[in-house]
Amino acid sequence: MTRLRRLRRTAPLRDLVRETRLDLDQFVMPLFIGPDTRRNEFLPPLGRFSVEDVVREAEELVRLGVKAAILFGIPDDKDDEGSGAWADDGVVQRALRELRGRFPELLLLTDVCLCEYTSHGHCGVLRDEEVDNDATLDILARTAVSHVEAGADVVCPSDMMDGRVAAIRAVPRGRRVGACVRRPPRVSDGPGERARGAARV
Repeated sequence: MTRLRRLRRTAPLRDLVRETRLDLDQFVMPLFIGPDTRRNEFLPPLGRFSVEDVVREAEELVRLGVKAAILFGIPDDKDDEGSGAWADDGVVQRALRELRGRFPELLLLTDVCLCEYTSHGHCGVLRDEEVDNDATLDILARTAVSHVEAGADVVCPSDMMDGRVAAIRAVPRGRRVGACVRRPPRVSDGPGERARGAARV
């Protein structure tokens, strides 16, 4: 019988054999950006911020030692194509420009998906009441580029479209500005696809 109690008996022993350590270097704070600031009564730290108010929130995060934040956009206007996702004056793009100049030390990640921007709520465009995977890929790549050009360090595709990482990687070389594409591996991914989970844009 294996008995590990002796390795848990005191704090120094636990510190010595601990395999997982968590600190602020490993955390990413989600920030939800919308046209106005709205309190979340159930999860107060995860309310919605206007572009102006997210700057104050970022100041507090930096003061507390948080080093990374991921921005999720919640636009006021939605349409069938999700055009607010890549609009130059979109909520995420405006927030990035405000934050990038003020907090160069803060790692800025962005969610790349269309579900919050489409009037139908799907993460891809619809053709004949079906999600058109391939037509969505160009839109996702355009969205990722718009985020990078506004100041994102990392773009994070969270949609369900097949081939979206490859589509973002295939952005013409002249548009490559050094961001990293990151998405979590899926159970269905093979080892090779897991190894390709991050890409330079």
